[in-house]
Amino acid sequence: MIPPPPVDVCPVAMQELSGLTSDGKQFFAVSDSDNGTLRIQVMGRDCVVTRTITAPVDPYDVEDLAMTPDGTLWASDTGDNNKSRTTVALHKVSPTGAVERYRVTYPDGKHDAEALLIDKTGIPYIITKEPLGSALVYRPTAPLRTDVSVPLEQVTRVSLSTTDTPGGPLEGTLDSRLVTGAASMSDGSVIALRTYTDAYLYPVPDGDIAKAFSGDPVRVPLPNDPQGEAIAFDPDGTLLSASEGAGTPIRSVAGAAALAQPPAPTTTTPPPVADQPQSSSPDSPSSSWQNWPLALTLGGLVLIAALVIGLRFRRRA
Repeated sequence: MIPPPPVDVCPVAMQELSGLTSDGKQFFAVSDSDNGTLRIQVMGRDCVVTRTITAPVDPYDVEDLAMTPDGTLWASDTGDNNKSRTTVALHKVSPTGAVERYRVTYPDGKHDAEALLIDKTGIPYIITKEPLGSALVYRPTAPLRTDVSVPLEQVTRVSLSTTDTPGGPLEGTLDSRLVTGAASMSDGSVIALRTYTDAYLYPVPDGDIAKAFSGDPVRVPLPNDPQGEAIAFDPDGTLLSASEGAGTPIRSVAGAAALAQPPAPTTTTPPPVADQPQSSSPDSPSSSWQNWPLALTLGGLVLIAALVIGLRFRRRA
């Protein structure tokens, strides 16, 4: 099925929107320009800011935002354009602004990452933005802690092909391959990655995000975003996307999650077997009637053989 094109929902006043999520009633957005404080803007469905969640922490470069079913927000402080950070951070923010900061470390050097997923059990997955080769997917090797940095491990990689969807800041083939955001349905059944130009939807039937990336995604073009870095799901499966640039709109693709849902198993009852003519038993009248020619033939042969034997015995006598 070909996904419908995105439609504009409302324009956003934020200049550098980098992360977006939704509870179905409100939008939550974060900018990668923080001015020394983590601020999460809460907007109505008309994109008007109704309040700001302010967390007392100074992030480095927040690039994505995720929400768990209980309303907890996770800010992915993982941007590293210059590959200068020895650790990156995840900020767990309550609706009231209470925050816990967890530092994590890559096992294989420094990476720039703009995409975050939280699985059904609360484990975070960071997806890197790789200009060369595949995007890399990491998760912590142990429970997160606020007092020490926890090592990450690479669990899989994701290769995305070049597309002809227009948009993006680079005006080249990289726009359609660089991962700039991620999102998950609230029940964890479908996840999404986005590039500057497209979204890719993956079913997660068993809750295993790493395994989900081994499947074939459904591509949803998001054309003409000037710098598309944000993606989210409404609880009803509507896909939401947004771009940097004040006045650019949040856009929606209704029913997108259903495009990636695995088909439900069918339990149809097999049709009744049509009545077939019953095979006749050897003792049935029809069987006897059908075997009459054979019986007559055998009987004739037996009679002839008996006459021949009888004549031979009479000659000897």
